[in-house]
Amino acid sequence: MTYNLKPEIPVSASALDGYGQIASAIKQKSSQFKKAVTILTVECYPGVNKEELKAELFSKLDPALVLDADDYTDTTARVQERIKDYMTDDRVFGIMSHYTIDQFLSSKKRQEAEMHILEITQGLVILFGFGATLLAEPDILIYADLTRWEIQCRFRYEKLTNWKTDNALEDALRKFKRGYFFEWRMADRQKKACFDRLDFLLDTNQKMAPKMVDGDAYRGALKQAVTQPFRLVPYFDASVWGGQWMKKNFALDPTADNFGWAFDGVPEENSLLFNFDGTKVEIPAINLVFSEPDDLLGPSVHARFGTEFPIRFDYLDTMGGGNLSLQVHPRTEYIQEQFGMPYTQDESYYILQATDRSTIYLGVKEDATLDELSADLKRAEAGGYRFPDEKYINEFPVRKHDHISIPAGTIHCGGPDTVVLEISATPYIFTFKLWDWGRTGLDGIPRPVHINHGVANIDITRDTAYVEQNLIVRADQPFENLAEQSGVRSERTGLHELEFIETERHWLKDSATLSTHGSVNMLNLVEGNEAAVESLDGTFPPFIVHYGETFIVPAAVGKYRIRHTKPDGTEIAVIQAFVR
Repeated sequence: MTYNLKPEIPVSASALDGYGQIASAIKQKSSQFKKAVTILTVECYPGVNKEELKAELFSKLDPALVLDADDYTDTTARVQERIKDYMTDDRVFGIMSHYTIDQFLSSKKRQEAEMHILEITQGLVILFGFGATLLAEPDILIYADLTRWEIQCRFRYEKLTNWKTDNALEDALRKFKRGYFFEWRMADRQKKACFDRLDFLLDTNQKMAPKMVDGDAYRGALKQAVTQPFRLVPYFDASVWGGQWMKKNFALDPTADNFGWAFDGVPEENSLLFNFDGTKVEIPAINLVFSEPDDLLGPSVHARFGTEFPIRFDYLDTMGGGNLSLQVHPRTEYIQEQFGMPYTQDESYYILQATDRSTIYLGVKEDATLDELSADLKRAEAGGYRFPDEKYINEFPVRKHDHISIPAGTIHCGGPDTVVLEISATPYIFTFKLWDWGRTGLDGIPRPVHINHGVANIDITRDTAYVEQNLIVRADQPFENLAEQSGVRSERTGLHELEFIETERHWLKDSATLSTHGSVNMLNLVEGNEAAVESLDGTFPPFIVHYGETFIVPAAVGKYRIRHTKPDGTEIAVIQAFVR
């Protein structure tokens, strides 16, 4: 098995590597302006290492003035006061905010910055930081970007603080919450405003190893990406229930204790890696959604979801590990009213690998009542009592290629010795843990449970009979063949009628032609070692995928071919997800 940990998109254009080349390019660009004073603005995503920029880049530019945007926005205390209702006291959940950065920059503060700039009569003025573009009109605009996963790693291991917060020692969950509900949303709005006019995109993901690409080349790379299939850069993380399968089969760090998570199809979290004639530039994948929503998502999906990518693929590995937490996801009206999200976290478990011990907990037993279930959950939460899951919750064996629908409100839990390909809607943090088998987190702190949220969302009618009839699609059950192509079997495996994602599994010995159905497609090679994704008209070169790799086909591609690269009489299979 060959799982590509660093998938790239080749681009026929050049990029700059290192602070020396970057400084030279800025100087050359600045020399083109016939002005006494040139304003260079470096707009930064929160989390970008500004001290490194000052020491390694700005020092090479000999500026006459350097202003940090943070010095002209509201004080830390003022920011905390304004957003406290959105942040809440909960460790995990806040309320989605709709702030923009200009709301934290008063007219008086702008005037102060303008006065400092007017005092300069000759030379280069550098404005930098989050919101720097609001201080003055730039002559040269650089956007310094950073991926969400790198930000999270810096939260954990480098005591990175959130924007305008003195929280270096705060636990990573609270830092993530603040990013998710507040500052990343605000920063994304500012990023969109900069997109069409930025002169350079600066990749700051690797410490002391920046890459920079010309704005036109960057925008061209994004336009190229939506004409072809591509993969996101995956990342992997340990968990208290984590397993060993991904570590072995995806060639991960063999010394790690486990890898429970793999995010390889979550554009809000993952990145894209562009290879500009040998120089690799990594950007947040969400940038592609912001810049090319119609071609990527499809016009109807864009109209429905805006610039959000609605489908999520990730892995849950419990091979040699333990159960996930017993949990439930919020129903639509609840997530709207409580958290300000427009749609909810409906999901499904596609069983990629299983053993004789593999199970899933799904729905309640026929005689369960919500009052009794709630009382025992709260008793277990108080400590000294094991929640009697066998009394209330169904446990079903699962086998490879089974597909389990989990519409919001359905109580569920993944069992041991299973590799799950999770195919879901993208509001991915809204998991109400009900019982966690008495475990603490990897940080030694008890993992947060949310009984009140959870009980308010449990649909007690999702009982044994309902689950068996509506939510479990067995690999060996009879399927209608949706394909009209010889040698191809196409099967509808889900999802439930309440969920907006459609999934089809395609079995083929040679090749199969698929349609995007006017929607972005997310796929995974769930059987077979290798396949090629091909254009029907030569628009893009063959794109090779390997077992277990998630890949995206933009809506604009229309029809495309999946081909078995080494036909030997055996079948390969892909699971295809798209918006109904």
